[in-house]
Parts: sequence; C-alpha cells; structure tokens
Amino acid sequence: MQGKVWGPLSEADSSKSLTPEGKSGSRTRALVVGAYATRDLRETHARAPAARLDEAKGLALAIDLDLCGAILVSLSEVRPATYLGKGKVEEIGETVKAEEVELVSMDCALSPVQQRNLEKAWGCKVIDRTGLILEIFGRRARTKEGALQVELAHLEYQKSRLVRSWTHLERQRGGFGFLGGPGETQIETDRRLIEERMRRIEQDLDKVMRTRGLHRKTRRDVPYPVVALVGYTNAGKSTLFNRLAGAGVFAENLLFATLDPTLRQIRLPHGAKALLSDTVGFISDLPTMLISAFRATLEEVALADVVLHVRDISQPDWEAQGKDVEKILDELGLSGEKRKPTIEVWNKIDAIAPEQLEALRLERAENDAPVALVSAMTGEGVERLLAETERLLAAGRETREITIAAADGEGLAWAYAHAEVLRRESLPDGAQRLLLRLPPARIGELERRFPQGAPPKRAPRRGRVA
Repeated sequence: MQGKVWGPLSEADSSKSLTPEGKSGSRTRALVVGAYATRDLRETHARAPAARLDEAKGLALAIDLDLCGAILVSLSEVRPATYLGKGKVEEIGETVKAEEVELVSMDCALSPVQQRNLEKAWGCKVIDRTGLILEIFGRRARTKEGALQVELAHLEYQKSRLVRSWTHLERQRGGFGFLGGPGETQIETDRRLIEERMRRIEQDLDKVMRTRGLHRKTRRDVPYPVVALVGYTNAGKSTLFNRLAGAGVFAENLLFATLDPTLRQIRLPHGAKALLSDTVGFISDLPTMLISAFRATLEEVALADVVLHVRDISQPDWEAQGKDVEKILDELGLSGEKRKPTIEVWNKIDAIAPEQLEALRLERAENDAPVALVSAMTGEGVERLLAETERLLAAGRETREITIAAADGEGLAWAYAHAEVLRRESLPDGAQRLLLRLPPARIGELERRFPQGAPPKRAPRRGRVA
C-alpha cells in the first residue's frame, strides 16, 4: 500500500468552496482520501487514479467544503477493520491533526464498522462516497419526488449505521427489567421509526408517481417527439440544454448541478418542434440505493425518441466516463432492443488543442454511430447537431398528406393535436391540404379518420399464363 499526492488544492479548486459552517463558524475543513485497490485500476476502461481523485474533490466541492488537501492511496488489499492499513491510518491521522481537519471524505464504500473505526482513529467525522453523493442529492433535489427519493435512500443508508449514533450508551445485556442497558433499546426504537418513515415515503411516492404518470400520458398525446440528454455529471448537458432551448436552467462547473428533469420546447432546422429533456448526470460507482432516485430521469430516457449522449472530451478519461454511462444504462434495462436512436455529442471542443480536435474529426469519420462535435459554450456545431437530430426523428416517423373538408373543424383540430403539420395549403373550395409527420402508433387512427391518407394499395400481381 502506497500513499502519494498529498498537498494543498489549487487556487481554482479553492475558489469554488463556499461556506457551510464548521466548528468555528467558518467553512468545514475537509480532506479527500482516494483509496483504490490495485486490481480495480488494472481493469479495462478503468479510470486513472488521478482522474478519480479529481472527481472525488469535485464531489466534496459540490457541497461547499473547504478542502485543505487530497491524498491518493493505492491498496494491495482492503482491510476489514479500517479499509486502509495501519501505517496509512496513522499517517493520515497526523495530517488530520496538523491541518485541523473536521471531515475526511473517503472515495470508496465503507462498512459501518470501517467508518466507525476510522472516526475513532482520526478524531473527526468520516464520510464515504455513498454518503457524500446522498448529501449532494439532498441539497440539490427540488421536486417533491426528487426530495422523497433522496430521503428514502438516505434512510436506507442510515439504518445500517444507527449503532454509530449511540456509542455513548450502554449496550443491552441479557435479562429483564433493570438488568438490561438502554443502548440497544434506543437503537431498536430508532430503527423502527426509520422503517415507519420509509413506509410513509413509499406511500407518498406512489401518489406522486401516479400523478406524474397522468402528466406523462398527457404529454404523449402531444405530437412533438422527445429528445433526452444523458451523460456523465458535469459533461455540459445543462449548458447545451440552455443553448438549444434558450432556457435558464442552472448550469455550473459543479458535479450534479442538475438533479430534476426539465422539459423545454425546441425548434428544429426545418421548422418542426420537439421536446428537449435535461436529466441528472450519471457517475461511476453509483450507489445501488440511489438507482431509484434516477427513476424520473430514466423514464424520460426510456420514452424519448432520440437520445443525445453528451461527453466532455476535454477530460483525459472521457472514454472511461462514456463506458460508465453505458454501463448504468445497461444495468437499468435501456440497452439492446430498448436502446433508443442515439447521437454521441462530443462537447467542449473549445477547451481542447487544435491538433486534438483534428484527431477527433478523423475519429468521428471512422465511427459507425452518429457523432456531433460541439461547444455548448460558444454554440459551434450546434446547428449540425440539430440537423442530425431532425434526421433521426424523421427516420422513425411517417409522412402522410391528407385533405380536410372546410366543414371538418374537428378533423383539423385532431391533425394539429396528434401530428406535426409540416405544410398547410388552402384549396379553392375551402378545404385544407396538410402534410403531416407522425409516429407509427398514430398511423392507424389517421387512416381511420382520413382514408385518403392511407398509402395506395398495390394491385395484385397476375399469375403467368402457361
């Protein structure tokens, strides 16, 4: 086991820190420890340790901690009691004392025992990757469903760690009445209260989901196709969303700046309209208990007609980040036959060197899947992205021409409510000739309402006379 890369953060990192209150009323002083097993670092597409440590610092900065440094640790094996070896625990303990650290963020998943032992050894609060992501979600969730999902995940996480809150109480001994200590009884009471709260949250979530299901059904009746943005956290999805939709969605250089799905209408190059959905960013090693917190996002992706996978090509490990996103989508059943037509959006071309950009252009030419090189910040490449999006949307829809009688106001209203009207022409008798584009699911209803909208039937082939 080796330790390396201890030192203060750069001015750029420190400038992002805001001010949650610590013991002295100022910002909480925190230390990030990236502890990665050697075997994990040898995996295919595994992210470089330095990149993983940078991401861990970004997660800590996302809840406004005052970071005083970071330590990268390479582990030959994970110790059951403290995760780290004895020597490294002592070394970090000296740093914690010297820097007056109040919180250590471990970029790994700690068991309750490991977390408790490290807190005892270092004399400060210790939080693991799951707890840190839960904290970020708790601060950023804005919708009722998002807040309930995060609280449910947080309670599930806390339930296994209740013993930590009651170490000052005597644990229960055998026997009855005064022979038993109060500690275990208090823990059991808290566990029961947590389970009751979880049941209430699940009931509230069922109500919210039913309401959202009605809203989504209403939206499906609207003729506009849906385009969903997905990608690794901080890949620039919200900036691209604002660029495409002219919206004012919160977009910052922070991990998980967006948590709740947002919908806006956009106009495609030839005048057609679509709904654009901005979603929460994915991240590697996503805690299992947080999968349900992505439910709203995933439903938007599952129902989308086209998916834009936004990737930050200015990151050294952008290919590994893309694999992480694909892995999460696969785990959630959004691959294979359920996979939507996808455009890979290679974002932040303004942040890379010209020779790297030229290499990416050559790589794009050899890529089988649709790829768009863009800068969401400057707008470069956005028009080509919209044109490619329109092409994919049109490929999954059919175009039909119909004529509606002047007196058929109901038919005209149906056409506008359930199809895209690409062209409208008034005829001398007052009738309206419309060129429509609509999804395959609507074709049957269109042909029932407007028989002339059905494609002409081919005459049967005559057999050859002997």
